[in-house]
Amino acid sequence: QVQLVESGGGLVQAGGSLRLSCAASGRTSRKYAMGWFRQAPGKEREFVATIAWGGSTRYADSVKGRFTISRDNAKNTVYLQMNSLKPEDTAVYYCAAREFFAGEHVDEYDYWGQGTQVTVSS
Repeated sequence: QVQLVESGGGLVQAGGSLRLSCAASGRTSRKYAMGWFRQAPGKEREFVATIAWGGSTRYADSVKGRFTISRDNAKNTVYLQMNSLKPEDTAVYYCAAREFFAGEHVDEYDYWGQGTQVTVSS
């Protein structure tokens, strides 16, 4: 079992930045790929970014060039740096983990955090 705890959400004006963190605990000796997803009110949870154990990354088209996912394996932590935020980025952001390979689909992930709210005002 792996426990994931997100932090760093908040209220920011359009054009601003936030950095989300996701700390993993529990069975962290395995090699996990990590992902960030988000869910806006009334919408389905959607892929944002993913990073494999080896460091390769993928992004949703809507965040490419604005968001950066990174990880510190020694600290069992993954980050999402969000720049040039837009009101449409407002959502609850979730961290997720799965073994080895990065994925872009909700059902590919085995472990989830509780989410952190990001609100971008116009």
